[in-house]
Amino acid sequence: MSAELEQLTEAIESRLAGLDRIGIGEEGFTRLAWTDEDAAAARWFTEQATELGLTVERDRAGNLWAIPHVPAPWFTVGSHLDTVRDGGRYDGALGVACAFEIAAASDKPLAVVSFADEEGGRYNSPTFGSRALVGRLDVPEALDRTDADGVSLRQAMTEAGVDPALLASATEDLSRVKAMIEIHIDQSRELFEAGAAAGVVSSLASRMRLAVEILGEADHAGTTRREERRDAMAAAARLIVSALDLAEPNPGFVVTPGKLLVEPNAPTTVPSRVQLWLDARATAPELLEKWRAELEQGAQLIAAAGRVEIAIETAAHSLGVVFDERVREALQAAAVANGSSADAVVCFAGHDAGVIGEQRPAGMVLVRNERGVSHSGAEYVEVADAAVATRIVIDAIEELA
Repeated sequence: MSAELEQLTEAIESRLAGLDRIGIGEEGFTRLAWTDEDAAAARWFTEQATELGLTVERDRAGNLWAIPHVPAPWFTVGSHLDTVRDGGRYDGALGVACAFEIAAASDKPLAVVSFADEEGGRYNSPTFGSRALVGRLDVPEALDRTDADGVSLRQAMTEAGVDPALLASATEDLSRVKAMIEIHIDQSRELFEAGAAAGVVSSLASRMRLAVEILGEADHAGTTRREERRDAMAAAARLIVSALDLAEPNPGFVVTPGKLLVEPNAPTTVPSRVQLWLDARATAPELLEKWRAELEQGAQLIAAAGRVEIAIETAAHSLGVVFDERVREALQAAAVANGSSADAVVCFAGHDAGVIGEQRPAGMVLVRNERGVSHSGAEYVEVADAAVATRIVIDAIEELA
């Protein structure tokens, strides 16, 4: 490792260490949006910005900005500081720590951003801050959402010092972004298998999340004959298997039955109601549409056979995004120059850069993850690899600017 990369590695690690005490638990880190832990992370953000002579602002969506003393728009680098429950040290935070090092090393006027509630861990509102900027957030619906304790998002934002009445006008803050680049931990083993410390993302996969409700009838688990049952859980099991089987012929198509709520959820009672969430991701949106149509057809047969009712609604849908060609080429050239020449990869996770990329030039660089583990306390990357990613972005911005 060169002396420059060694210094960069130490600097990134030092910044990350400042977050290690915030939200740490036995299983990992928990920094949900609009909480005390979120506020502590914001104070860390302010400390990093102040060291670099940047001014900190919070926009109408709650996104944190460390801005230079020149008029907008700015080239923007960053990620997020919130986590899932019991999440890892690097998801999001690594990108923000690297962004401050990029701003420190570059002679170009850069803004560092930490997007609000990227994970959606408290209100099921992923990429909240970036979606608010591009106008892809259903503001009234979002503000009415409640967490597990019954606290509305409107109330939580108010208590955090962000006026929910201004959320609908957050789109005006997008004007400060000239272009954006995000560094993020690779959430697969793809870069590790390619032998690359860092890799450029060509696009984000298409994603669809379905909310399914199955209505049956509660009855005795022992005395109710098979032909008399209206078992919502049995129908859910068949629908899950169908969803997985329909995706099987397409390489790179993944389906996850990620959440299941059962009523009355008693071991001696036939389930009367099931709520099920299916997450599907594919390289092309037409694959998702075909899968959804075939799943609907299969659901009708399952409902008829089980004498239940099945309703399927789209809870979220993204067509995916292809990152800006000029940004991507600059990043790829810098990657090759820094000895990390893996082919550009398709990322199957959602990211703020992908949302911003719908309306502004954007790009992403992933950092090698040997285990491929993310959203877990076991998540790990070598910070030296993050230093390579940081150097790639610094060089690319020099070219782009």
